[in-house]
Amino acid sequence: MFWRVRNGRAICLADQFPTINVPEVMDGRVTFAGLPPVDLGTDADIDWRQNPHGNRSWALNLHALRWVGRLVAEYERSGRRDHLDRAAALIDDWLRANPRRGRDVSPWAWSEHAVALRAPVLVCLSAHVRTPRLWDGLAEHGAVLADPALYREGHNHGLDQDIALLVVGCRLGRDRWRDLAIRRMTRSAELAVDAQGVLHEQAPRYGLYVHRRLGAALRAIEASGADVPASLAARRAALETYVVHATQPDGRLAPIGDSPADTRPTGFPPGGGPLVRVFDGGYVFGRTAWGNARSAYYSIRFGPGRRLHGHEDHLGVTYYAHGRPILVEAGFHSYEKTAYQEWTRSPEAHNVPVVTGAEFRPGTATRLAGSTVEAARESFRLADDAYGVRRTREVLVSHGADLMAVLDEAPAGHTMRSLWHFDPSLRLVSRCDGVVVLGDGDWRVSLLQLAVPQARPVGGQTVRPGRVSPGYLRTEETVTVESPDAARLLTLIVPGSADPEVSADGDLVTVHTPGGPVTLRATRLCQAR
Repeated sequence: MFWRVRNGRAICLADQFPTINVPEVMDGRVTFAGLPPVDLGTDADIDWRQNPHGNRSWALNLHALRWVGRLVAEYERSGRRDHLDRAAALIDDWLRANPRRGRDVSPWAWSEHAVALRAPVLVCLSAHVRTPRLWDGLAEHGAVLADPALYREGHNHGLDQDIALLVVGCRLGRDRWRDLAIRRMTRSAELAVDAQGVLHEQAPRYGLYVHRRLGAALRAIEASGADVPASLAARRAALETYVVHATQPDGRLAPIGDSPADTRPTGFPPGGGPLVRVFDGGYVFGRTAWGNARSAYYSIRFGPGRRLHGHEDHLGVTYYAHGRPILVEAGFHSYEKTAYQEWTRSPEAHNVPVVTGAEFRPGTATRLAGSTVEAARESFRLADDAYGVRRTREVLVSHGADLMAVLDEAPAGHTMRSLWHFDPSLRLVSRCDGVVVLGDGDWRVSLLQLAVPQARPVGGQTVRPGRVSPGYLRTEETVTVESPDAARLLTLIVPGSADPEVSADGDLVTVHTPGGPVTLRATRLCQAR
């Protein structure tokens, strides 16, 4: 096969390879997924079946060989031949030890994502090394990538497959592979990213990933000599808007879906334009100002049922004010199949209303039934039948005089309870007569719950330890407040206050916040029709 291959252009996207500890890798040690280093050895007989941490991400990283691609990039930067020789030896050993469909080969070796991430590494090495095994490996990777039965259309893995097929096709002089890759990635982008920029994988972190990978794809298309499809560039530009609005004032992505709470997007322009944005794909993001770390910020989830990297978080909210996160989600812990990981996707891991005694129906869509956006406040009404009966939530957010108000309602004959997960920095200070106060140092935030329509305080909250994930494979204890069962319940979150004064006149409720009084109608927060 080697002698029948045409020599095309090597498009090497070396800046896509992860940063590594080069001396460590040269000494035969690797570190993946934030786990302790592992000795692979420096000889040419590595055990590629190993997975000492029993971790899916570790195994994928090992076989993707992107860490080896960084050695090639270091050779190109420094001219050190030993870096290239080490990369060539590692890749040659991998190709020798991992024949496709070989016995006792790790299942990760030829998994579709590992192939997609590894093929560009082989292309980069091929710019400096030419052996029959390497060229045969490139051809086999290309054939796997072109196989429609293995293609993940409309998925971030599919995008990686397309990028890989494009660069392999160019290297081997197979224009039909390049053209197939461009057609597929264009069609996939239109399926995966809507016109507003929402990625259907339902996690802002994956919107960030796809945005970055589309950037690499556009560069590869240009380097191949083909024209960049206008629709592909437009979808990437739309994704930028989604990611910017999903970024909290502290520079971290809102921890929605499989989005680690410590993810910080880089390279994006400073935000601007509307302070509140409703994305039809299922998100509301609002803030009081751009470029101000003390801006208030919130998110609300609705839209299509859960899929891919989404969670069962519909009707859920997050809230950030006074320069700090207040209401948070369980976050993303890992890809491991554990009971905790399953729990992080469940409704109970989010700030949602749960219908008492009813069975949850996974994958139920939620409708945004109304919204009102004013100068100093916004309100939204959402509804679904995720528990077999209609549940309704209205959310009002006041700015300047910072306040979040949430009205939950169950249909006649039913009750519900609401769950509230507070940031790990906040600890219980006091609880009395329907008021739960949490704090960090001298700072306080209060949760108050009122019966509707009487607008009277409701006690009986359960305050218990919870657990959220602030980063990959990390957990921290937090405070979770669970309301008593009620048919209608108004919850008030008042930042900066340990004893907010609340007065009622009929169903008009006035809350005296540190920023001033806020008056709202307890029986209807959202006045839109």
